[in-house]
Formats: sequence, C-alpha cells, structure tokens
Amino acid sequence: MISTSTIANTKKNKHDVDDRCKECQYNSFDRLLNKFQVTENQRLDFFAFYHLTMARSASLTMAQIHRELNHEFCKITGITNPYASEKKESNITTLKLYKDLRIKVLESPNPFGMALRLSIAGNIMDYGASGSFEVEPTIRKVLESDFAIDHSIELEKRIKSATKILYLGDNAGEIVFDKLFIEMIMHPHLTFAVRGSNVLNDATIEDAQQVGIDLVADVISNGYDAPSTVLSECSPEFMKIYNKADLIISKGQGNFEGLMDENDPRIFFLLMIKCDVVAEIIGVEKGSFVVYNKTK
Repeated sequence: MISTSTIANTKKNKHDVDDRCKECQYNSFDRLLNKFQVTENQRLDFFAFYHLTMARSASLTMAQIHRELNHEFCKITGITNPYASEKKESNITTLKLYKDLRIKVLESPNPFGMALRLSIAGNIMDYGASGSFEVEPTIRKVLESDFAIDHSIELEKRIKSATKILYLGDNAGEIVFDKLFIEMIMHPHLTFAVRGSNVLNDATIEDAQQVGIDLVADVISNGYDAPSTVLSECSPEFMKIYNKADLIISKGQGNFEGLMDENDPRIFFLLMIKCDVVAEIIGVEKGSFVVYNKTK
C-alpha cells in the first residue's frame, strides 16, 4: 500500500490543463461525433469551437471545459442527451446484478468492506475515460486487490459518528453499487447528490429514481451540469447541505478533480484511477483503487 506521504505534487498552476486531458476530451467527442454520424460541416464547426476553448483553457477547470464542449456539441447536433442509451443500459445491466450482489454482501464476514469495494468497482462505468469497460471483471479485481491508499477504517468510524452525510454520486449504472453501499451504511440522514443536467453518462435525478436511490437516501441535484462538483457553481440548495454535512463521500475521478484542492477533512474520495494524470496527482498506479482522505 502506498503511503499518502508519497503523493506527488505534480500540479502546475491551478487551472493549467495537461495536454493529456486535452487529448482525452478530443477523443471523447470524436467518439460521439462518429457515433451520431454527423455531417462534415458539423464536425468542422465543433472542432473549431474545441480549439477556441482549449486556447483559453487556463481560465477554466477541466470540468468547465467539458461542460462548454458538451453544450456546443448539443447545440450543433440538436442532441440533448448524447449518452441516453448508454445510461439506460448501464442502469439496467447493474440492476440485474444487484440482487445477487446484495446477498453476497449480507453473507460476507465484512458487509461494509465488501459493499465499499463494490461501490468503487462501479466507478469503471465511465464513458468519458473510455468508450467501453467490463464491469464483472472489475468487480472480481477490486474484491481481490489491496487498495493503493486505504482509509476505509477511518471512513467507517466517521460514518458511525456523523450526524449528516453527503454522498456525491458519479455515473449512471455505478449508482446501483452506491445504493448497495448506502444500504450497508444504514445512516438516517444521508443525502445523495447527482448532476444538474445531462453530461457524459453522469447520473441525474432521473437515473437515481430509476435505480431506487431515492428509496434509501434523500436525492438532490448539485444544480450544475459539469461532470464534477464545482463548488463555485453549485446551487444554494446543494451548498447548504454541503456546508452542514459532517462527512462527504466523493465518488469518482470527476468529483475528485473538482474537489482535490479542498483541504477539507470531511471529504473521503472513493475511486478507481483511470488515467495517468490523476495517478500522478495522487501518487499511485493507473488502474488502482483508493479510499483517500487528504488530511490522513
């Protein structure tokens, strides 16, 4: 296990965007343009906007860059929810696994630990990082692997002592695993937050209701349609709950990128490391799993 004392200070200025992130954004939208078979003029128009946006990227976070690109893609193509089919299929696929996984968790000698691992395994369901993924092999891997950073014992302690918990959701499909973890937490005052509108395959209120998160937690929108939690842009309703929470569970790379500069002892990051940039920032290997509190 890697100690957090080895975490690399690889960031430059706060809003400097790594060229690898720019390439990732390019590839993500290139896949979408191919998926919907847009015209050549639409493709040219979009990438003209892409290059203009990247030219001023120093004034934006990566999440805000993707938000602007997503808005332009939808404007040019007339498609309001580019990942609608993928989100629906992800929710259906993981709901089919839910019953058997719940039984395995309940029969486990450590239900909390197993449900925690499954929630992190669900983080593989990310169409921004990749055009495809395999859920069940990832489940097997995360159940067998050591965490590269493991603050799960402290997380469990903090859950037991917390009065109010805020759980920041990430992707559709993945939220089924979050539901299972929330059921094992069994906290009476837990709020689950989703994105303000459609972006990537990130979960919205509609997705949360589809998989039944609203049956095990209070569900709110963060009021902003970026694939992250950008506190300066979130709604007053969300910020009121955020500020009052004793504990914040942040799922996924998107939320990590939005909150990684917050030296807030309340935040625990649960994620699979899916790119070299985030791996270098945290100081672990790509493909590893972490339960990480920056103040530990």
